[in-house]
Amino acid sequence: MNIQKRPETLARITTMEQANAFIEEQIQAIRAQVGADKVLLALSGGVDSSVVAALLVKAIGKQLVCVHVNHGLMRKNESENVIEVFQNQLDANLIYIDATDRFLDLLAGVSEPERKRKIIGAEFINVFADEARKLAGVKFLAQGTIYPDILESIKQAEGKKAVKSHHNVGGLPEDLQFELCEPLKFLFKDEVRVVGEALGLPHAMVYRQPFPGPGLGVRCLGAITRERLHALREADAILREEFDNAGLAGKVWQYFIAIPDMKSVGVKDDSRYEGWPAIIRAVNTTDAMTATIEEIPYAILHRITARITTEVEGINRVLYDLTPKPTGTIEWE
Repeated sequence: MNIQKRPETLARITTMEQANAFIEEQIQAIRAQVGADKVLLALSGGVDSSVVAALLVKAIGKQLVCVHVNHGLMRKNESENVIEVFQNQLDANLIYIDATDRFLDLLAGVSEPERKRKIIGAEFINVFADEARKLAGVKFLAQGTIYPDILESIKQAEGKKAVKSHHNVGGLPEDLQFELCEPLKFLFKDEVRVVGEALGLPHAMVYRQPFPGPGLGVRCLGAITRERLHALREADAILREEFDNAGLAGKVWQYFIAIPDMKSVGVKDDSRYEGWPAIIRAVNTTDAMTATIEEIPYAILHRITARITTEVEGINRVLYDLTPKPTGTIEWE
């Protein structure tokens, strides 16, 4: 796997002037790379793919076809929000694909994290290939790949293990039929946000909480089941709602729920109740290479715990992960 490293001449992008210069440079590079061909963009609705979409629209206009794949691993109402913003508000050329059964059937019984990522990455490409066959002149696949994805997916030195394979880097099949277009691949997350602001994207979109490509697949730990995935989606929605209500949404860089494939004994309605633990993770970072733990007030944690254990079927405990990066990664898988 031959992956370029960030050019030494690329200074950190921290100002609007630097971001505008980067945008102009990338527009020219995209036009030179793509020519008259069409480009498919994997549009998750996150800041990375949204900034790529804005760059591509400026560079090649209607040659861009945005594809949003609901792989069944999205957060609650995630796909509905993507459709509302990009199709109804921004009038993007958007194709929506509900591939829930397709992905979950392939992932059934798979517990090893790297294999899960590779299955998800490969099936994404298969979905795009299916769409490309319906369109004429599609040669390129655009992705919101950023530099931490690359750094964590490749071996940086002889004998040193990669942290993990991101579905858009280490998870791509070797016989990929598209040429990749990745204008953000040398940027860190904080730089992507500066570029997004310079492009005029809505503030809520630029500072939307990061969400991994494999989605809830790397938060439904171990072999994914539809029941545990549903519980995870509902618990995560409660966490995000309570963080919004407490004013923490703009203070904490990333926060989510992870649910492992294990149960413990609890009590419900005076009877034995076996359920999964919901693990809260809340971290702050600038470049996603290191992360610190956000100290959440106990009153908020108690309220979240009460709601999740009361409102979400299958969960009987709520835990709080206090591990920084390193030694932990931001995601559990």
